[in-house]
Amino acid sequence: MTQAIDAIWSKSAGNDRRVGSPLVLAVLAAWFLIVLAAGATGVFLAAPSQPPLPLLIAVAGPPLLFGLAYRASRRMRDFALGIDLRLITALQGWRVLGAMFLVLYAYGLLPGLFAFPAGLGDAAVGVAAPFVLMAILANGPNWRRRVLWLNVGGLLDFAGAVGTGVLTSNTALGFFAGTAARASLGELPLSLIPTFAVPLWIILHIIALLQLRRSAVGGHVDT
Repeated sequence: MTQAIDAIWSKSAGNDRRVGSPLVLAVLAAWFLIVLAAGATGVFLAAPSQPPLPLLIAVAGPPLLFGLAYRASRRMRDFALGIDLRLITALQGWRVLGAMFLVLYAYGLLPGLFAFPAGLGDAAVGVAAPFVLMAILANGPNWRRRVLWLNVGGLLDFAGAVGTGVLTSNTALGFFAGTAARASLGELPLSLIPTFAVPLWIILHIIALLQLRRSAVGGHVDT
C-alpha cells in the first residue's frame, strides 16, 4: 500500500509541497463534485426510521482516509508537514461563515440546540484565527500554544456540531428533533457543509497539530 500511494504521489505531484499541487487540486475538485452529485440525488437524506449513516460517513471518511494515507506514505507525510502553517491558520478564518447557522435559526430553519453551539463555535474559531496568525508572524514565545488551542478548539467545535446535528435530525437518532419543518443538513446546499467543508477543515486541523508535534520533538514548523 505504501509503495502504491508513493508511486501515485510521485507521478502526480513530484516533490511539489505547495498547497496548489495539481494532485491536491484534482482530489479536492473530485471530492467536491462527488458530494455535490450525491447531495443532488438525495444520498445524504435518511429516513426517520434510519440513522444518518451516509452523512456520518461523509463527515468521518475523508479525515480517516487522510490519516491512513499519512501513515502509509512518506511522501504524503512530507507534503502535509510542508504546508505553510500560516496558510492553514489563515484558512480557519473562513469559519466565521458558520454564523449563518444563527441566521437560519432566527428564521426558524434550524433548531437552537444545533445552531447555537455550531454557529457560535465556528464564529469564535474564525475570529480567533487572524490573531493566532499574527502571533505566528510575530514569532512570539506563545504562538505554538495559541495554534494548539485554536486547532483543538476547532475540532471540539466540530464534534459538538456533529453531535447536536445528529441529535436534532429527523432520523432514528434525532432524540431532540422537533416537529416543525426546517432545513436539512442532508439536502443541498447545506449538505456541502458536513460533506465537504467540515471534513476539509478537520484535515487542516489535524495537519496543524501534526506540524506542532514535529516542532515539539525537535523538528521545525515553517514560519
